[in-house]
Amino acid sequence: MPFFDYRAIDQTGRSVKGVLSAVNDVDLELRLKRMGLDLVTLSELSRQYAPQGRERVTRRDLVTFCIHMRYITRAGIPLLDGLRDLRDTMEKRGFRDVLTALLEDLEGGKVLSQALASHPAVFGEVFVHSVRAGEQTGLLDAVFERLVESLKWQEEVAAKAKRLMVYPALVLVVVGAAILFLLVYLVPQVLALVETMGVQLPLPTLVLMAVSSALRSYWLIALLLALAVGGGLPLWVQKSESGRDWWDRTQLKLPVIGPIVQKIVLSRFTNTLAMMYRSGVTVLDALRAGEKVAGNREIAGGIHRAAQMIADGRGLSESFQSMALFPPLVIRMLRVGETTGALDEALDNVTVFYNREVLDSIENGLRVLEPLLTVILGLLLGGILVSVLLPIYDLIGNLPL
Repeated sequence: MPFFDYRAIDQTGRSVKGVLSAVNDVDLELRLKRMGLDLVTLSELSRQYAPQGRERVTRRDLVTFCIHMRYITRAGIPLLDGLRDLRDTMEKRGFRDVLTALLEDLEGGKVLSQALASHPAVFGEVFVHSVRAGEQTGLLDAVFERLVESLKWQEEVAAKAKRLMVYPALVLVVVGAAILFLLVYLVPQVLALVETMGVQLPLPTLVLMAVSSALRSYWLIALLLALAVGGGLPLWVQKSESGRDWWDRTQLKLPVIGPIVQKIVLSRFTNTLAMMYRSGVTVLDALRAGEKVAGNREIAGGIHRAAQMIADGRGLSESFQSMALFPPLVIRMLRVGETTGALDEALDNVTVFYNREVLDSIENGLRVLEPLLTVILGLLLGGILVSVLLPIYDLIGNLPL
C-alpha cells in the first residue's frame, strides 16, 4: 500500500501531521476517523516509506520496540493493545507513523512478521526472518530478547568505530591546515628574506621552495582535483558495482583499520547466524540473511560460496575452513558443535568470541593510531621547520664575530 503524508485535526481542534499507509484517500480518511482525527489535506508518498532526517528510526528506537514487544509477549498482553500503548507513548513522529501502519495491518488480518515486512527500511530482513521464526516456534519473547542484545551490541560497536575514525580525521584536518598555512604564507616570506642575503640554500630548502611555489601557482588546479577526488570517489563507490567491490577489497587491506573492519563484518555475520539459528531458522536461510547483512562484498562472496558448499552436503566448519574466512579457533568451535550436536551453543560461543575481539581490536587500534599519527605528522612539520631554519643557521654561522 502507498503512504500518505497527511494533516488532520483532533477532537480539540489541534492540528496533527503524520504519515500513514492506506489503499487510497478514502481508506486513509476512514483510518484517521478510527484514530479520532478528521482529514484536512493529504499527499501520496512512495510505496515503501522511509522516515528521513530527524524522524529516521534509529537502533535505539528499535531497541525500545523490542523491549516493549518482549514484555507484552512474555506477559501475555494482546499484541494490538501492547502496540497501541507503545504508539501512544512514542514521541518520534516517524516511528509513531510506522507503528500506526503496523496496527492497521494487524487489524486487517496480517501476522506480525508480515506487517513488519511491509517496512523494509525500518525492519530489515534479519529482523523479519527472526520474528517469523519466533511465530512458528512460539518463542517470540526469546526472539525479541536476542534482538535487543544484538541491537545494543551493534550500537556499541558503531559508537566505538566512529570514535576510531573521527580522531584521525580531526588530526589530519588540523595538521593539514597548519601545513598549508606554512607552505602558502609563512615559508615563502622567510625564504625570500634569506635568499636576498646571498646564502647558498641546502637541498631540503630547495625542495620545500619548489613545493611551496607549485602550490601557490597551481592552487586552483589542486583544489579542483581535491574536490573531484573527494566528491567523485564516494559517488563512484556508491553508484558503481566495480567501485563498491574496489572499496570493500581496499578496506580489508588497510593497515590497522583493515583487520578491524574484517572482524566487525565477521562479528555482524556470526551474530546474525547465531540469533537466527537459535530462533529456529535453517542454517542455509540464516547464511543467506547473514550474507546480506555482512556489509562487505568480499566477505559476503566467501559466505555465499560456503553456503553453496553446505547446500551440496558439506559441513559448516569444513565449508568455512575452505573459504579461509575464520581463524582456526573458530573453526574448531564449530567442528565441536557439529560433532556433539550442539551447533547452537557453538554459534553462541563464536559470537561471544567475535564480540570481544571486535571491541578489543577497536581499543587497540586507537592505541596504535594515536601515537602513529602523532609521529608521522610531527615528522612532516619538523621537516618543514628544519628546511626553513637550515639556511638561517648557515647565515648566522657566516656572520663575522
